[in-house]
Formats: sequence, structure tokens, C-alpha cells
Amino acid sequence: MKLTFLGHSSILIEVSGHRLLFDPFITPNPLASKVEITSLRPDFVLLTHAHGDHVADAETILKYSGATLISNYEIVTWYGAKGLTHGHPLNHGGAFNFPFGRVKYVNAVHSSSFPDGSYGGNAGGFVIETPEGTFYVSGDTALTYDMKLIADRYQLEFAVLPIGDNFTMGPDDAAIAAEWCGAKRVVGVHYDTFPPIVIDKDAAKATFAANGVELLLPAIGETIGL
Repeated sequence: MKLTFLGHSSILIEVSGHRLLFDPFITPNPLASKVEITSLRPDFVLLTHAHGDHVADAETILKYSGATLISNYEIVTWYGAKGLTHGHPLNHGGAFNFPFGRVKYVNAVHSSSFPDGSYGGNAGGFVIETPEGTFYVSGDTALTYDMKLIADRYQLEFAVLPIGDNFTMGPDDAAIAAEWCGAKRVVGVHYDTFPPIVIDKDAAKATFAANGVELLLPAIGETIGL
């Protein structure tokens, strides 16, 4: 698997011959000014929840790419009303087999509404099983005991967790989340984009290391193998 960090919580994962784009917030993010969204060419766009810093570029990318949207029922329905009908809705605890693997929509503790105030359903995360390994993208969330259920059922290659604090878990809770879900490698997201979520990256890595977890913080635009 290859993962490209696109800034904030936006990541592109290449797995099983498909390109999965998560939570595209790119053009409004000055830190990601060198990322060209028309170059991403996703086959699937996965949205964890409806906040603007996770869906800002979703409509544009879905239109140009023809990608299939995977998200909760409310988000898929909202985009369907805009004519973007290539969508597959999930709800918490449900899973479905896609060409690249099996996607399960799992709990997250967070709010969710679109920038226009429309209801975005309940926030969630994804556990994705593929022939190349299983991984967990938590979306924005607090630390929750539900994460222990992931370790009970899956063996993760890695997890993608927010670490910026203030609106989500900070490094202390995220390191515990990694332990609970069974991830020995974590890609940190949702940090440094706005003043309240600027972190000390060296201190964050040390916090994870104390729990026996490697925290990966790729540069925006950098691709890493996982």
C-alpha cells in the first residue's frame, strides 16, 4: 500500500489497484497549495463526516473523476441531490465488499454538519480489509472504548488518527487509541492547519514511542509505503 498525505486529514491510499481519497480539504488549505486536485484521479472518495475541513473539495473531485462516494447515508444522499449519484451509503456497524476490499463504517465521537448547516448524519470512521492488509481511518474523534473492538476483530497494518487536540484527540489520547485498536504504526492527521491545533511534532512522536507505537508524519505531498 502507498499513502500520500495531502494536508490536514486528506490522504490518498493506493491499494489493490485502486485509488482511495479520504476527506479532501485541499484548495482552501494554504499549507496544501502545491497539491493539484485534478491530479488525484481517485476511484473512490470516502468521507468520514460532513464538516467543511473534510468535504471542501469533494463535490469538485467527484464531478471530474466519476469516483464512487462512500460515506454515511445522510452524506451520500446530500450529494445525490446534487446529481452525484455514484454513491454507496453505509451506517454504523455495516460493511460492504468493494473491488478493493471490504469497508466497515465504525463509530466516532464527533459532530457532523455540512457548511450550509445541513445535517451530516453521525460521524464515523472506516476499517478497510484488503488483500494487502487491513487499516483503520478513524476520522475526527475522541478517544472511545469502541476502539478496543477493532483490536478484537482485526490485525491492523496501520491506523490514521487525528492528533491535533482541541477539536479531536491530542497526542496523549491518540497514543492510547493506537494501543486500544492494535496499531503499531500511526499516520497522524488533523494537526497544524489552524492555530488551535498546532502541535509539537517531536513531543508527539515521543508520546507515541512511549506506548510502543511509531508515529508517521509525512510532509504534504509525500508518499510513503505501508
